[in-house]
Amino acid sequence: MELSLMIIFWYGMLHAFGPDHLTVIADFSIGKNSLKTLSITLLFALGHGISLFIFAKILQSVSISSEILAYGDMISAVVIILMGVYLLYMVISDQIQLKKHIHDGQEHIHIWFGKAHDHNSVDSISTFSLGILMGIGGIRGMLVTLGVVQGSVDLTLVAVFTLGVMSVFVLFGLFMRYINKNLLNNKKSVRRAFATAGVISLVVGTNILLG
Repeated sequence: MELSLMIIFWYGMLHAFGPDHLTVIADFSIGKNSLKTLSITLLFALGHGISLFIFAKILQSVSISSEILAYGDMISAVVIILMGVYLLYMVISDQIQLKKHIHDGQEHIHIWFGKAHDHNSVDSISTFSLGILMGIGGIRGMLVTLGVVQGSVDLTLVAVFTLGVMSVFVLFGLFMRYINKNLLNNKKSVRRAFATAGVISLVVGTNILLG
């Protein structure tokens, strides 16, 4: 049993390295402060985990065709493409703002889109919702993995798989935190980072649709 759990945890980590997952985390967390970056990462991981739990439980008693589950991948791919288009539009139209100020003896950098600088929870809510949506597509890979290793879907194994997924998401969030804190310190680097994220989003989303 312990070996099965280790294998499931490992497969969860491999699943999390999917470019669609990491692209979403990067798009939402780039340019954010440390607290916001970790919050976005954890909410995406939580939404993804909840979705895996719910659909694994449903599929224990209800048969759902793989074609229906594939719609989750298609929708998330379209969202990723739209995110890429939006980021590139913000870069081209020069609507990415950066402001530095000193607070308690430390320099802080604020990055935002448009003219007004506001603090809202739209990013967090959107990331959590997209995590749930993308979990619908991820359930297929999880069920295949659990079936091969164990032969049946057990919620304990689902939990271990989800922990493997979440561990990678959190580590990637820490990586994004490092980039935001150490590399995005002027408007040129910020524009370059958002442009790169936009192009990657277009490539990843298109590849999912065509795959």
